[in-house]
Amino acid sequence: MRFIVSRLLSGLAVIFVVSFITFIILMMIPGDPALLSLGTEATPENVEALREAMGFNEPWYVQFLEWFTSFISGDLGRSYLYGEEISTLILQRVPVTVSVALLSLLIATPIALLIGVIAALYQNKLPDVLARTLMQIGDAMPSFWLALLLLVYVAAGSNLFPISGFTPISEGVIDSMLSILLPSFVLSLGLMGTMIRIVRSSMLIALKEDYMLLAKMNGISKFKTIVKYPLRSAIIAPLTIIGMQMAGLLSGVILVENIFSLPGLGRLLLVAVQQRDLFLLQGIVVVIVSTVVIINMITDILYRLANPTMRIGGHDE
Repeated sequence: MRFIVSRLLSGLAVIFVVSFITFIILMMIPGDPALLSLGTEATPENVEALREAMGFNEPWYVQFLEWFTSFISGDLGRSYLYGEEISTLILQRVPVTVSVALLSLLIATPIALLIGVIAALYQNKLPDVLARTLMQIGDAMPSFWLALLLLVYVAAGSNLFPISGFTPISEGVIDSMLSILLPSFVLSLGLMGTMIRIVRSSMLIALKEDYMLLAKMNGISKFKTIVKYPLRSAIIAPLTIIGMQMAGLLSGVILVENIFSLPGLGRLLLVAVQQRDLFLLQGIVVVIVSTVVIINMITDILYRLANPTMRIGGHDE
C-alpha cells in the first residue's frame, strides 16, 4: 500500500511539473490567441473583450492555477478554434489513438516473447544471430520512412488497406482492423527490438540460476524446468519496459497518424500547433503525459505483484 501511495504522489507531481512547463512554453509563443481566434479583421474592442473572457489579462500564475484547478476537476476549457469543449474533442479522437497503440502492443509482445526466448535457448547460434539482427533493424529503422514505404507501396498498391482514414468498429471489425494495421505494424517494429533484448537477457540470466542445475540433478526434464522458471521471468520482463516505452509509443502514434491521415490525437495536436490553439494544445499535451504516468504506475504495480521477491525485499505493506 505504501508503494502505491508513493507512486500516486510522484505521478501527480510529474503531471503538475509537466503542466507548468508546458504552460510557460506556450505563454512564450508570440502572438495573441484572442486575435488568432477572431481574425485580423476583428476590432480592438472585440479582441480585448475576448482576452478578458479567456482570462489572458490575468497574471500568468493566476492563469496557470485556474487552468490546473479546472484540469483536476475534469474541465480542460474550450477550444477557440473549434468552439467546442476540449475534453469532447479529445474523447472523440481517443479511440483511434488507443486502437493503434494497443494493436501495436498486441503485435509486438507475443512476437518479441517468442523470438527472445528462442534466441536465449540457442545463444550464439543462428536463431540468436537472426534475433540480434532483427533487434538492430528495429532500433535503427526510422518509423516515418517505413510508414511512407508502406503507404506508397502497400496501401496505394493494393485494395486491401485504405490509404487514409479510420473505419470505426461499428462499420465492421475487419475493416476497422485493416485501417490501423499498417500504422500499428510500423510502431510494433520499434517496440520489438527493445522487447526482444529484454526477454533474451532475462532468459539468459534465468537459465544460469541454481534451480536449473538442481532440477537437472532431480531428473526433471529441461523443458518442464524452462516452462516453470525461466519462461515465467521472460513473460514478466516486458512489463518492466512497457511503461517506459509508452512515451515513445505515443509520440510514434502522433507521427503515424499524420502520415496515414488517421483522425486521432496526433492529427488534433498538429492542427492545434498549426492554428496556435493554446488551450487545445495544452489539454492534449497534459492528457498524453497523464496517460503515460498512469500506465507507468499500473505497470510498476503489476510488476511488483508478479514478482514476489520485490514485495518481500521492499517490505510492502
